Amino acid sequence: MLTMTDNAVLVIRDLASQQDVAEAGGLRIAADTDAGSLSIELVEQPTQGDQVVDNQGARIFLDADAAQLLNDSSVDATVDDEGIVQFGFTEKE
Repeated sequence: MLTMTDNAVLVIRDLASQQDVAEAGGLRIAADTDAGSLSIELVEQPTQGDQVVDNQGARIFLDADAAQLLNDSSVDATVDDEGIVQFGFTEKE
C-alpha cells in the first residue's frame, strides 16, 4: 500500500485546508495507463472503487490502476519558494 512521508502529510493537509475541501476530501491520484502518467487533484470525496490511504488526516484516494502502480511506493511532497507543490514517488525498500 502507498505510504506518505511526514512532508507529504503536512502538504496534503495544508492543501485541503487552503482549498476548503470537505473533511471527507483529499488528494485523488488516477493513472492514465495509455499515456503512462498520473493525474493528481483535490476532490471532495473518493470515487467509488478508490483505495483510501489516510495518514493523520491527510487522505489520498487511488483509482484501481494508480493503486496497483503505486502499491510499493512512498509519496513525498515539497513546496518551493513560490508555493508550487511537487509530488514525488519512490519505491519502498
